[in-house]
Amino acid sequence: MASPHDIATLAIHGGRSLDSHASSLLFPLYQTGTFVHDAVGVDKGFSYSRVSNPTVDALERAIGALEGTPPAVCFRTGLAAESTLFFSLLKAGDHAILSKVLYGGTIRLFREILEPFGVTASFVDTSEAANVQAAITPQTRIVFIESPANPILTLTDIAAVAEITRRHGLLLAVDNTFLTPALQRPLELGADISVLSTTKYMDGHNATVGGSLATQNPELAERFRLIRKTLGSIQAPFEAWLTLQGIKTLPARLRLHCENAQQIAEWLESQPSVARVYYPGLRSFPQHELALRQQRAAGGMLSFELDAPFETAIAVLNSVQLCSRAESLGGLETLITHPASTTHADLGAETRAALGISEGLIRISVGLESPADIIADLAQAFAAAGCALSCAQRAQEAASEVR
Repeated sequence: MASPHDIATLAIHGGRSLDSHASSLLFPLYQTGTFVHDAVGVDKGFSYSRVSNPTVDALERAIGALEGTPPAVCFRTGLAAESTLFFSLLKAGDHAILSKVLYGGTIRLFREILEPFGVTASFVDTSEAANVQAAITPQTRIVFIESPANPILTLTDIAAVAEITRRHGLLLAVDNTFLTPALQRPLELGADISVLSTTKYMDGHNATVGGSLATQNPELAERFRLIRKTLGSIQAPFEAWLTLQGIKTLPARLRLHCENAQQIAEWLESQPSVARVYYPGLRSFPQHELALRQQRAAGGMLSFELDAPFETAIAVLNSVQLCSRAESLGGLETLITHPASTTHADLGAETRAALGISEGLIRISVGLESPADIIADLAQAFAAAGCALSCAQRAQEAASEVR
């Protein structure tokens, strides 16, 4: 469903309409649980807000316009969207293939809920499309990937995986939360379903939690709505109204997020205490060429590994003054977190190590503050934590003192 308008125009006008009562510039908030019927069996399209709500419908049209699809299906949280996706498509005996590097909550959803119901999953390195091909079984029904993946920004060639799933008659879902349709177009690259945690960049103000599923397939969309109604996981009207306002500034915000993240990633790469920086906009990033090919920009998320132990990483987080220690991402404020002890803590040390999530890994959601101020805050936190020198330099100094 191609649009003649640029994404910046779609963010403000796409899928939006004036309300029928007062032509308010902003779509109204229908904060109601139920709707009065004109007569028995006669209504204006709404009966109960667990099923549908005009404000939620407005958000679904707006997201659909950005995704290039019919109206999306919106949920109370991002995990509610993922749960509906898998409950809609999988049953006992079915198999799913998922990215090895993945949001911890998605892994927990499979391990704690779906697997006990008889659904099996293979977590593979989807950065190599051949691994997806090798993991397919007769029971496989869906491939689910994150690109960029949380928290080390590993990329998957969406078009290459889509070619495989099409050939095998499988569905491909892409969690596009880190980039949104403003920076990456999974459906245009061949995916069947685009998954978003609207909590993040879509809202952009750390004011709501929510999720969405978008697809060109009307049967899939109706299935998602049925399961959503059954589970009772529809987005709330007020959160939908707030997200509608946040979406209007999405492209403008993302431009600054990307510019700031690039500057901070380059500064981090120059620091002797930093062993590695994960940011697709850096030439040193192993998949930089893929990022240039399938993304419009590198995004506002980055991670880096300190050349220091766990305690030093924690000391850095505890020493920041401008950055906020918080687990979410995509808002105006710069958020900093330690995945090993927060977002991926449930996975255990051995699993984290296998995923490349080290004890010294720190993730930053770069906000819209001055990048110079963010860098200054990180610099003083490094100094306060005693990691201004690399481990090798500290070892040399210690050896000199012994001599």
